[in-house]
Amino acid sequence: MSRYVLALDQGTTSSRAIVFRRDGSVAAMAQQEFPQLLPQPGHVEHDPEAIWTTQLQTARDALAKAGATSADIAAIGITNQRETTVIWDRATGKPIANAIVWQSRISAPICEQLKEAGLEPVFRAKTGLVVDAYFSGTKIKHLLDTVSGARAAAEAGKLLFGTIDTYLIWRLTGGKVHVTDYSNASRTLLFNIHTLDWDDELLTALKIPRAILPTVRSSSEVYGETTPELFGGPIRIAGDAGDQQAATFGQACHRPGMVKNTYGTGCFLLMNIGTKPVASENRLLTTVGWGLGGEVTYCLEGSIFIAGAVVQWLRDGLGLIRTSAEVEQLTANLTDTDGVYLVPAFVGLGAPYWDPYARGTIVGLTRGTTAAHVARAALDSMAYQTCDVVEAMRRDSGLPLDSLRVDGGASANNAMMQFQADILHVPVARPQVRETTALGAAYLAGLAVGYWSDLADIDHNWVLDRRFEPQMPEHERTTRYAGWLRAVERSRDWALRDG
Repeated sequence: MSRYVLALDQGTTSSRAIVFRRDGSVAAMAQQEFPQLLPQPGHVEHDPEAIWTTQLQTARDALAKAGATSADIAAIGITNQRETTVIWDRATGKPIANAIVWQSRISAPICEQLKEAGLEPVFRAKTGLVVDAYFSGTKIKHLLDTVSGARAAAEAGKLLFGTIDTYLIWRLTGGKVHVTDYSNASRTLLFNIHTLDWDDELLTALKIPRAILPTVRSSSEVYGETTPELFGGPIRIAGDAGDQQAATFGQACHRPGMVKNTYGTGCFLLMNIGTKPVASENRLLTTVGWGLGGEVTYCLEGSIFIAGAVVQWLRDGLGLIRTSAEVEQLTANLTDTDGVYLVPAFVGLGAPYWDPYARGTIVGLTRGTTAAHVARAALDSMAYQTCDVVEAMRRDSGLPLDSLRVDGGASANNAMMQFQADILHVPVARPQVRETTALGAAYLAGLAVGYWSDLADIDHNWVLDRRFEPQMPEHERTTRYAGWLRAVERSRDWALRDG
C-alpha cells in the first residue's frame, strides 16, 4: 500500500507541502514564501505564477525529504487561502491579471453599489455571507470590468475563474480539470448553499457569465491525476477544502457543536452545525464546512481581523519587545492587567460587530500602568474576541459548547490558553499535531482513496497535547468580560465616515 498522503497548503504569504503518515504525524515538510504585491493602500495582489512555482517546488522538496516517489503517495489533498481570485485564459493558461487577494478592498465600491440597490438581503439569504469585498464575487466583477477585453472573452467562454484550489488543480492536471469544492464555492458570493449550485440571480446581479465558473464537487473524491512529468508519475488529487474548513476537519470537529479556533494573524472560529444551514441572527457567517460521502456539513464562522498581529504591533509599532516570543517573558509575572484593556481594532472589528469604523483603543491606564500591563492586555484581547464570537455561536446554534479545540501560533502560549479557558468557562484542548489545516486536506484526500477507512480513524489520530480547565471564579470572569465589552464600545464608530 502507499505509505503517505501529500497535502498542499497554499497560504497567503507562503506555499507549504507536508507529507503525512497514517497516524497523522508529519513525515516531511517544505515551505517557501512568495512576494506580496501592494499596488495601492488597501489593495493586495499575488502573482499566480509565483503561487504555482512555489507550490510545485515545495511539493517536490517534501517528497525528496521523505524519501518518497509518486508511487508512495496515495493521494494529494489541497487547502488554500480562501476567496483569492484568479482569472486565466482557457487556451493558454495565462492569467489576465494578478490574483486579487482575500484581504484586498479593491472591490469595496462594488459592494456599496449592491447594498444601495437593496441586494444584500438576497445575497445573505442565499450564500450565508455578508456583502463584503472579502469574498470572490465582487473581485471577479472588478477584473471583468477593468481588464481590457475580459468581459467579452468571458462571455465567449474563453476565460476561466478559480479560487487558488481550482487554479492549482487545473495546473496540476495539465489543464484537464476545472473544479472546486463546496467549501471554496461557498465563499464566492455566487453559490447558493441551499441548492448547492451557482445561483443565476446572483450571477446576473454581478454580471458574471456561468461559463467561467468551475464544476462544484464534494471535498473528498478523486478529481483527476497530476501529469506524470511533475512528480515522476501520476498522483491522484482527491481532497479539496478552504483553509479554515480544512483546519476544522483536521481538528476532528465532526459532530455538531464542536468548535475550533485558529490563532493566526487573525482568528477564525468555526462551529460544526450539522447537515442543515442555520441563518445567523448574530452577524456570523454560515458556510459549507465540507462535502463528504454524499452529505454536506455546514459551519458557523466568526472572523477576527487582528489576533497574533497585535503581538507584531507590540514589537514593530511600540518597540516593547524585540521578538514575538518575548511577550511571554514580559507578562510572566502578571496575574492580570490592573484594569487595562486593549481593543486591537486596527482595521475595524470583524465578527460579531462588523464595524469598519472602529479603531484600536487602550483604556484603563493609570500612573501604575507598565509596558507589561499593555502587553498582557494585548494577549488577553485575543481571548476576549474569541469569547465574543463563541457567545454569538451559542445563541445562533442553540448547541452547548463542551470544549474549544485550538491551533495556530498563539495556541503554544500556555498562560494565554489558560486565560482563554477561564474567560470562556469552557475547557481548551490543544492537539499534539498542530498542522491541522494541511492535515484536514490530507484526511479528505485519504478518505477518498481508502488510505483512511472512516471518520473513526481520524478521531483516533487526534491526540491531546494539553487540556486547560477553567479555574477563574465566576464573579471575576463576568467582571472582567463586562470590562472588555465596555472597552469595545469605546472603540466603535471612531473613524470619520467621510475619511
